[in-house]
Amino acid sequence: MRFEPTLAPRTGRRLAEAARAMTLGLALLALVLVAVLAGASGGVAAQGGTGEAQLTRFLEQVAPGALVPGAERYGTPEGSPPMVPALGDGEVLGYVYLTSDVVNTTGYSGKPIRTLVGLDPDGTIVGTELVEHHEPIVLIGIPESRIEGYLDGFLGFNPLQAAARGESAPEVDIVSGATVTVLVIGDGVVRSAGRMAARLAGQPSGPDAAAPDRVVDPEGGSVADWQTLLGNGAVRRLAISVAEVNRAFERSGNAKAARRPEKGAPDDAFVELYVALVSQPAIGRSLLGEAAFERLGESLAPGQEAILVMGGGRYSFKGSGYVRGGVFDRIEVTQGTETLRFRDRQHQRIADLAAEGAPSFKEIALFTVPEDALFAPAEPWTLQLLVQRAVGALDKAFVSFALDYRLPDPYAKTVKPAPAAAGPEAAGSRTAASAERASAGEVAPERAPAAVTPPASETPLWQRIWRSKIASISLLGAMLLALTAIFFFQDVLVKREKLFDRIRLGYLLVTLFWLGWVAQAQLSVVNVLAFANALRTDFQWSHFLVDPLIFILWFAVAASLLFWGRGPFCGWLCPFGALQ
Repeated sequence: MRFEPTLAPRTGRRLAEAARAMTLGLALLALVLVAVLAGASGGVAAQGGTGEAQLTRFLEQVAPGALVPGAERYGTPEGSPPMVPALGDGEVLGYVYLTSDVVNTTGYSGKPIRTLVGLDPDGTIVGTELVEHHEPIVLIGIPESRIEGYLDGFLGFNPLQAAARGESAPEVDIVSGATVTVLVIGDGVVRSAGRMAARLAGQPSGPDAAAPDRVVDPEGGSVADWQTLLGNGAVRRLAISVAEVNRAFERSGNAKAARRPEKGAPDDAFVELYVALVSQPAIGRSLLGEAAFERLGESLAPGQEAILVMGGGRYSFKGSGYVRGGVFDRIEVTQGTETLRFRDRQHQRIADLAAEGAPSFKEIALFTVPEDALFAPAEPWTLQLLVQRAVGALDKAFVSFALDYRLPDPYAKTVKPAPAAAGPEAAGSRTAASAERASAGEVAPERAPAAVTPPASETPLWQRIWRSKIASISLLGAMLLALTAIFFFQDVLVKREKLFDRIRLGYLLVTLFWLGWVAQAQLSVVNVLAFANALRTDFQWSHFLVDPLIFILWFAVAASLLFWGRGPFCGWLCPFGALQ
């Protein structure tokens, strides 16, 4: 298609006017970005210390008995993150906390999903209440009653008892059409309950926790080929056939899912899944290669881990949910009471493996474990695969499969654990003391319970993300400068048709392959809904700054609309448009 110029014929006067307008526009864009970044720094700093105020505000909306059966009133917040005793007949019947005070609960909209959770003194979940969210999907098409029904599936779950028995969280039916949202909600409830139940039991559950018996040995093992890694357990495998997945849906009790079996021969491969801990140097160098492992090491914070997941077969372990919602909704890592769910910014595509004899996989994904996760890489953990099956136009059924992983001895070493700061008897004494204070009309604790929140970095998360993506930000900046020059000199370029066609084709290739597939910086209506909803509620720039490429693109597209309308985005910066 021939590109038609949109500027007036070139004259000295008009060129000067256009140059002044362009300079003014770029200057305004730069000033807005600087102001936003400065405001975000202050806004993030100002957010600290609001846990008790938020918890108190939401408790005013929910009756005590709705979260802890039999409770008549709330006590005074205790500890950090805050936890409030629920009192009845002069006794402490349980405790209530806000999930977003304990773990990251950022949802599809980029804002926290806040849920009140009630625990009995033993740490069993006895009540839940979704009190705040900004999810566009739930706001538009799915009633909150379905989300509440999903939350009811966690009632009666005790994370400490389940971990002692080697069990995972209950498999609650997921709400079709809002998979990402409900997974974030459920993940927040389970992870926070595990940490707060450990706190009630007097068990260490944070940076002061006793060190694990086994830790990663950075000097252990050596570079090996694929068969050796499979043989010694450095790479673990899960193979699921068509017959096995059909039997799993039959056992799930969902008649609609059972009536829609997966087609194909029973022995056909449905999915083959492989997993490895590639932050261990010998395993990482074997699978990624020396250069890629060095780059990985530079990107990881001290003590941060990375997991490599490889998949084949007809079922994708990645799916497409992460493209729309930023969360991988088909896999999760569980360890004890902790559940790790990965986001798009923690993901990197890998084309091929470096290990000799390694097969070619349809999908290879490198995931970095969040820095605030309580994850012991050398202790046993499990990769859970969630398999979906459509049972209607909008409804889906789900079953899960587990792939257990334990770092082999050559790559790990045993250390003497540090003594725990408190024993389980602490919970009983605190509950009894709280009851005595409640009967005396007092609810404030003599001493606040120990904090369980992982230490927050002095540098805000969004700033660390921007620094880690400086290369991508620079490349995007170069693209925007080049596009500005193309539009500024378009009347000159269109006179040289072959040159213009080559420039446009090259630019669209970069947009499609790098901006779309590698950087995954595709603007969509979800961003618009999230931004519009944020303007009506508690707007915070920090929620939008966590994705620097999307943030910069939005401002660049907004600025370009003032000069050239939708042409720069639709014709140059949209990966879908480039593909067409």
